[in-house]
Amino acid sequence: MGKAWKFGENLNTDEIIPARYNLTINEKELAKNVFCEIKPDFAKNVQPGDVIVAGNNFGCGSSREHAPVAIKGSGAACVIAVSYARIFFRNAINIGLPILECPQAAAEIEEGDDVEVNLATGQIMNRTCNVTYQAQPLPDFVLKIAAAGGIVNFLKTHDLEELL
Repeated sequence: MGKAWKFGENLNTDEIIPARYNLTINEKELAKNVFCEIKPDFAKNVQPGDVIVAGNNFGCGSSREHAPVAIKGSGAACVIAVSYARIFFRNAINIGLPILECPQAAAEIEEGDDVEVNLATGQIMNRTCNVTYQAQPLPDFVLKIAAAGGIVNFLKTHDLEELL
């Protein structure tokens, strides 16, 4: 995958993408300002495959889908956190942003570490430290939604029964 970008606890949706930029749902446009107030260098330096690592209650606050859409648009491959706000968790799945819960990985992975994630098995490898963590793997139906780019895209080309 790629480089780890580390964030703290209770990161709210306005810190992910401030409301003043939520004039579009275009993921590439939103990605230009993702984390702009708390990590101004993120949008310019994030690379496809990089991983966001955070503490408890990631994505709390507003129920707008803009926050996970902005992260997805940045090219980040997934988010690893101790826990997620329930609405962010659901929005992330709906738009096809893979997320994993793994308290130990979230606590131990440092900014800049080289991280590889296997979403199907839940295995997280910190290649910088040669340490492997085990998160709960994503269910098959969530992997299908993510592969399709979100639930809407999935349903355009598949039957709902295929998720079951």
